Amino acid sequence: MAHQGVKLLGAWASPYSRRVEIALKLKGIDYEFVAQTLSPKSTDVLKYNPVHKKVPILLHNGKPVVESLVIVEYIDETWSSGPSILPADPLGKANARFWAKFIDDKLIPAIMNIRRCQGEEQVQAIDVAVELFKVLENELKGNKFFGGDTIGLVDIAANFLALWLPVHQEILGLQIVTKEKLPIFCAYIDEYLNSSIIKESLPSKDELSAAFKKA
Repeated sequence: MAHQGVKLLGAWASPYSRRVEIALKLKGIDYEFVAQTLSPKSTDVLKYNPVHKKVPILLHNGKPVVESLVIVEYIDETWSSGPSILPADPLGKANARFWAKFIDDKLIPAIMNIRRCQGEEQVQAIDVAVELFKVLENELKGNKFFGGDTIGLVDIAANFLALWLPVHQEILGLQIVTKEKLPIFCAYIDEYLNSSIIKESLPSKDELSAAFKKA
């Protein structure tokens, strides 16, 4: 089903832009992708997101919505087509928002900290991140995805963990997410990356790796 007036200002290699693309494709929304450079900032980025001055930015009938998870919720509430991204009940919504925020506020910063450390400090930083992963993977509770049988808000937020992190750790020679340390999460990654909607929405591991090596 076509939806007019939808543009996404984003960056090809940004996991945050790709979150929005997953949501748009889940809902079956036609959109125009307008590629942006991270530096210098385009006039559109400065115009439509003057506070944070970053992508992604969703333009719906010329009106901007910013911040990836805010945009994903906006998409879910605006279009009834396709599967629901958030649970219908208030408690389910609250829990999904909590774990999506856990990924952004706890796990991703812990992973970024690993790159800033060396030697024994890096080993300790990896241990901290692994423990956070264990907390998160416990929320799978035997399900295929955090959203149950279908991709939901937490799964969309986890795209960095499922694709970008494995590519980074391979390039940098780090051992953070491994089958020995995190067997449940590694099984989740396999299911996630083999999902048809994820294959359609994200670059392949080889494409992403090649882009980072070229940068």
